[in-house]
Amino acid sequence: MKQNFNQLDPNKTYLITGAAGFIGYFLSKKLLDQGCRVIGIDNMNDYYDVNLKHARLEKLKPFGRFTFIKGDIADKEMLTKIFEEYKPNIVVNLAAQAGVRYSIENPDVYIQSNLIGFFNILEACRHNPVDHLVYASSSSVYGANKKVPFEETDNVDTPVSLYAATKKSNELMAHTYSHLYKIPATGLRFFTVYGPMGRPDMAYFGFTDKYFAGEPIKIFNNGDFENDLYRDFTFIDDIVEGIERLLSNPPEGGGEVPHKVFNIGNNSPEKLMTFINTLEKCLSNSLGREVVFEKVFEPIKPGDVPATFASTEKLEEAVGFKPKTSIEVGLQRFADWYCEYYKIQ
Repeated sequence: MKQNFNQLDPNKTYLITGAAGFIGYFLSKKLLDQGCRVIGIDNMNDYYDVNLKHARLEKLKPFGRFTFIKGDIADKEMLTKIFEEYKPNIVVNLAAQAGVRYSIENPDVYIQSNLIGFFNILEACRHNPVDHLVYASSSSVYGANKKVPFEETDNVDTPVSLYAATKKSNELMAHTYSHLYKIPATGLRFFTVYGPMGRPDMAYFGFTDKYFAGEPIKIFNNGDFENDLYRDFTFIDDIVEGIERLLSNPPEGGGEVPHKVFNIGNNSPEKLMTFINTLEKCLSNSLGREVVFEKVFEPIKPGDVPATFASTEKLEEAVGFKPKTSIEVGLQRFADWYCEYYKIQ
């Protein structure tokens, strides 16, 4: 790979799908801060509190080089028109139906957004050539793999949720289009992304909501502290820096398929209970009083995996970066934001 880390070209147009989402918002803001032109697409669905999506968009509106389009990537005609009108140079596909447990209850939306929507993105890139397509995959593709840390070369043929299966499918589809049409494409396997303005369906956010609603939190680890769930929690700023560095470094063909997949994780898994205890401490710091969650322990849920742990060597080798923010720092940033946003004293 060419070693031009962080050299974003303000003359290029960046199309970001899922721009009102958690990662989409922070990436859009980072690009806009550096003078880039950003076209954002989001269908503004109500999978979680739409007010939060509107709050994120409000922070992007003052940027003159930001254009927002409310639309769904599953709408091929709309997407084609956007590509023809704005002629994006770099596409970052972050629009997807997220959530492992939700995929068990509502499988249809995953097929629409994650398969049909992504197919439409690939077709648009095929007919309107781009310098680089970056797309969101997920650590969930590793399924119930026992070997840790997870490496990009590991077998990922055993997904344990439909969500994971759609993300694995995205990688296969992107590889095919890169092979057939020489579209430079990079897939990113995100590991449990968290931070301020995050997704309310994520555990840390839900735990905080429950505490302030006076309700107990449910922990799906059978109360087994010795064999607790491990997660590679990755702070949003680290995720955005990783993406930013990759944007200007598309895979080169050179006889090979111009398609690569990278883990973006913290390479430092934490026990779920350690994460919860740290969140309690951070909220206590924000409020100046002790916060202790009431805890109810339940069996692990279908589709959940016991551990996620990213090997980040490949990413570091490619762009000289590995995520490094500790949960103490990251959760304090979240706790401070939460108390301010929801006006909690």
